[in-house]
Amino acid sequence: MSGVSLVGVTKMYGQVKALDHVSIEVKEGELLALLGPSGCGKTTLLRCVAGLEVPDRGTLEIGAVDVTGVPTRARPIGMVFQSYALFPNLTVRENVAFPLEVRHRPKPEVKARVEELLDLVRLSAQADRYPKQISGGQAQRCALARALAPDPEVLLLDEPLSALDALVRGRLRDEIRRIQQRVGITAIYVTHDQSEAMAIADRVAVMNGGRVEQIAAPADLYDEPTSQFSATFVGSRNAVELAVKDGRIGIPGSFQIRAPDGSNGHALAFFRPEDVRVARGDAAAGMEARVELKVFLGATTRLHLIGEADGKPVSIFSDLPSRQARSIDEGETVRVDVDPDHVQAFPA
Repeated sequence: MSGVSLVGVTKMYGQVKALDHVSIEVKEGELLALLGPSGCGKTTLLRCVAGLEVPDRGTLEIGAVDVTGVPTRARPIGMVFQSYALFPNLTVRENVAFPLEVRHRPKPEVKARVEELLDLVRLSAQADRYPKQISGGQAQRCALARALAPDPEVLLLDEPLSALDALVRGRLRDEIRRIQQRVGITAIYVTHDQSEAMAIADRVAVMNGGRVEQIAAPADLYDEPTSQFSATFVGSRNAVELAVKDGRIGIPGSFQIRAPDGSNGHALAFFRPEDVRVARGDAAAGMEARVELKVFLGATTRLHLIGEADGKPVSIFSDLPSRQARSIDEGETVRVDVDPDHVQAFPA
């Protein structure tokens, strides 16, 4: 088990800077998720760690050994691809055994290791089937076992669940986390799905435009984004542009907070839908708003609310327990309140 260190890693594709002086420390035994939209550089970063791309600048270490110029085959890594990349003419057992056989490991060792991994990923019953005879989730578990077979120091996963349906994706996500913790291997996991990153990772690195915007534990990232991009990309948040008055911003009757430095007359206030309180009745405190739409989401119901601040319409979402929201009708006028401790602001 080894950590991974990237210092000042830069990668250019022509005039496009895919990675811009990225520095990240992945701790031993940690699962770090690289999260961001398409084109943000997360897959390029993973490919640099794998040796499939060579940085134009910067250094990359695995276990305190500089591997910046080391070819993929000589790096102590295992990789799981989005497409599984299983050999169709080999059984599940043979696919898992392949990386051990090409390393000329003794047959008894190969057999014992393959059986151990098939049991770990719960594929012993499918060991003699071919890839076309197993489900997508089973194929991905086979790919995971194959990646772990040579006992790598670092496991790399490139959007491994994106080809699966939602139900299978959730189950396999938990399986990957269980296996990673059981093995104790350092892992880097690329995804564009924030819920997946938050559920599986010890820490999440939010990437944007080839840079790392923020690295934090999932709960800290969700509660305390440090940039406007992180606040927008992670979690479902309301974003309301407000005028700065006497160094403060707010929605009358709802909240008032100090304006962020550099606001220059306007600022964006971010707050989560679950932190928006909705009350009925004229005596209730808060901004008056009209319920434009109700969307049932199971345990919660999302209310689309229209109010007014600074003389302009304000659109806000509120997530309420469905039992509470049941008595609130579309078209009804309500009062909206937000705890100022749950509001974050950035310059507009």
